[in-house]
Amino acid sequence: MTAWTTRLDSLGIVLPTPAKPVGAYVPAVRTGSYVYTSGQLPFVEGRLTAPGKVGDDVTLEQANAAARLAGLNALAAVHDLVGIDSVVRIVKVVGFVASAAGFTEQPRVLNGASELMGEIFGEAGVHARSAVGVAELPLGSSVEVEIIVEVQG
Repeated sequence: MTAWTTRLDSLGIVLPTPAKPVGAYVPAVRTGSYVYTSGQLPFVEGRLTAPGKVGDDVTLEQANAAARLAGLNALAAVHDLVGIDSVVRIVKVVGFVASAAGFTEQPRVLNGASELMGEIFGEAGVHARSAVGVAELPLGSSVEVEIIVEVQG
């Protein structure tokens, strides 16, 4: 085992089986030294967690936990394609939050995914990020997360 696998074990984090795509796309694509994931939803064992709009049906805390799960699912897509131990750094996290009218705490929601990257990858998990409020997300999800990861050649 190398560093990231060992780190996951020490944190008690198990990468899930990647979710099956809900459309005509693949979970992750590698080009050169980068892996781009498709948007990942907060699925646990095939079940969508925290559906609805944040600020209405979903609390900030629930959405933050959902963002963490979606981030974990994005890492699972990376692992399935190239192996987690090939990760050099997390480059960018992009998150979408299904937001009730007037909800403006999207960055706090996306901290769930960002903090997960920091827990696992330390300094290599520090990344650029966008946190965007939207009217609706696929399947009624409250959050969707995609990542860009630099990997070993």
